[in-house]
Amino acid sequence: MYPAEFVMPRKAELTDNGFEELLTAESVDNTLKKEGTTLVVINSVCGCSAGTARPGVLMAIAHSEKKPDRLTTSFAGYDMEAVQQIRQHLLPYPPSSPAIALFKNGELVHFIERHMIEGRSAQMIAANLLDAFEQYC
Repeated sequence: MYPAEFVMPRKAELTDNGFEELLTAESVDNTLKKEGTTLVVINSVCGCSAGTARPGVLMAIAHSEKKPDRLTTSFAGYDMEAVQQIRQHLLPYPPSSPAIALFKNGELVHFIERHMIEGRSAQMIAANLLDAFEQYC
């Protein structure tokens, strides 16, 4: 488990911009079963999370007319119970962090795994999400 002093500033980057934290398995299940669209960001301390994932997500949210109904996040290596439950909803994909998932009416409709984040710019991540928002939101 990561120390809080590493995690809290990285959590705040999303929560200060309207993302709700999913901290328990129950909160994950209750949120994902809601009608409409839910964006889930599995946040992490890694460099690709800071360099492209979080900035790309925030860029997409700021520049999209169509947005998910709910913006949520959990932190890998810290919000253990919630992340484990999110990963159950992401099967058959293997665990990945950071990762960005879009659910519609409880079904996974778009997923960006770590290997799709690494080496890509924040603008590329945002463009990927903007396309998904246009299609599903």
